[in-house]
Amino acid sequence: MMDMLLTLALILVKLLLIFGVVLTLAAYLVLAERKILGRLQLRHGPNRVGPFGLLQPLADVIKLLTKEDTIPAGADRPIFLLAPGLTAITALLAFAVVPFSPPITLFGRTVPMVVCDLNIGVLYFLGLSSLAVYGVALGGWASNSKYALLGSIRGLAQLISYELSMGLAIVPVVLATRSFSLTDIVMAQANIPFALVHPLAFLIFFISMLAESKRVPFDLPEAEAELVAGFHTEYSGMRFGLFFVGEYINLIILSAMITVLFLGGWHGPLLPPLVWFVGKVLFICFIFIWIRGSLPRLRYDQLMHFGWKVLVPLALLNVLVTGAVLLWLGV
Repeated sequence: MMDMLLTLALILVKLLLIFGVVLTLAAYLVLAERKILGRLQLRHGPNRVGPFGLLQPLADVIKLLTKEDTIPAGADRPIFLLAPGLTAITALLAFAVVPFSPPITLFGRTVPMVVCDLNIGVLYFLGLSSLAVYGVALGGWASNSKYALLGSIRGLAQLISYELSMGLAIVPVVLATRSFSLTDIVMAQANIPFALVHPLAFLIFFISMLAESKRVPFDLPEAEAELVAGFHTEYSGMRFGLFFVGEYINLIILSAMITVLFLGGWHGPLLPPLVWFVGKVLFICFIFIWIRGSLPRLRYDQLMHFGWKVLVPLALLNVLVTGAVLLWLGV
């Protein structure tokens, strides 16, 4: 009984720590993005609130909390109110299966550094990734606005299309490790990361992640110049803030999945494992921001053609070749 209570207490502590760290990191990722984009555009970015602009995230939260929360006439009220939360919650739940470092020993007890080491961790992540689509689709549909509806339709088509190539890119990794557990996948990369063993799968997965994040050059669901702000055009106040936070939490979980599946997770020389894991995640986040500041937006037809005519066939071919090689090697 005591052992079960201790296990539950540890899970609760890990959940609180992860929520606190991820929400803080998401807030400061917004600031980092604004500063990096500012430098790329030869300006300073936010630097007035607190030393070096470090209190800007707090000012943004206060602004969102105090703004009027408007609901359009004719909107489907219950769905309109629930959709932003769905986006943020599905992104947060995905962290439950991400291993941050190898197990540590605390007071003579081995503590795994993951909330729940599911033996179907990859499938759990793919399932939650599919559910995140509903936040975009329902938010746009319930707004009773043509801009929001068009943005949600675009988002729905884009996310479903690129989820296929994303899932196929993971198959070679699962074949090589013979496990759906994310911890087993990280352990299998102790000597060499899968990005070097399966470079094509890594490239397809990275591009699919970029599309899943709905960021430039794949930000068609928002596309300010065409759809005002797409699926969240009619949202204001903290409900808009939930969509906004959800996007950055999603960015962190996608970077964490790239780290776990292809960059060796916590493995690295000299530094502590947790430092390696966080460093790799932040590096991938920086690449996402750099791409946003450097590339133009694709046209919608180019986006769909690239997904269905390039990424999906390449991913299928990669699965066949990887399977054949593993069979030939007798692995």
